[in-house]
Amino acid sequence: MIAAALSLTACTSGGDAGAAKTSSPAPVSAAPSHAAPTAPSHAAPAAASHTPTAPSASRPAGGGTSTAPGAPASPVSGTPAGTTPTCPLTAVAATAYQAAVRPDGTGTGAAIVEFTNTSGHTCVLRGHPTVATAGNGSPEHNSPLKVTPTGIASAVPLAPGGKAWVKLTFHQVQGEADGYCVSGAKPVVSPTLVVGLPGSGAHQVALSDGEFAECDNTVTATAVSAAKPS
Repeated sequence: MIAAALSLTACTSGGDAGAAKTSSPAPVSAAPSHAAPTAPSHAAPAAASHTPTAPSASRPAGGGTSTAPGAPASPVSGTPAGTTPTCPLTAVAATAYQAAVRPDGTGTGAAIVEFTNTSGHTCVLRGHPTVATAGNGSPEHNSPLKVTPTGIASAVPLAPGGKAWVKLTFHQVQGEADGYCVSGAKPVVSPTLVVGLPGSGAHQVALSDGEFAECDNTVTATAVSAAKPS
């Protein structure tokens, strides 16, 4: 009986030990089940956060058409690629002299305004000018003239050093001394004119051979031309 009890005890304890060994790996195998989703949960957002970067880098800051990386920029903001920009004020020098062909009288009659591209890049001048009389050194204190445009306006490209012209024809002053106007108005004499072009600013010019004398505060102006008028 004692031997049988000992044998039963030994079998019972051995069975418990085996059960313990079988159940103990369970928590170990459960550990990877929590670690497995952890790795991709960090990697997935990282990949997505870089996805929109590529298209935004190729979009110009000014909101224009996207260009490929390394493509040349448009010469002027807002100017489509492949077009020539308008000459800015700082790229143009202006001078004026009396025209060879002008109305009969003793005033200026007509003047040629010459524009020169002083920059190192090709640009364009265009349109009909605005014209105002002004004193020396005071372009902001001027008296605008009524401009009657003549001729078709078109863009005139100017290479560096290139020139373009407009011709201004005034109501002519008649007579000697201070002269008179046919209309009965009083003649106006000015040392300078302020001549403006669309997109290219206003330029103060003095007549190289005298002063501007005109009647009725009106002027006929040609469009900018690549051909020098007479």
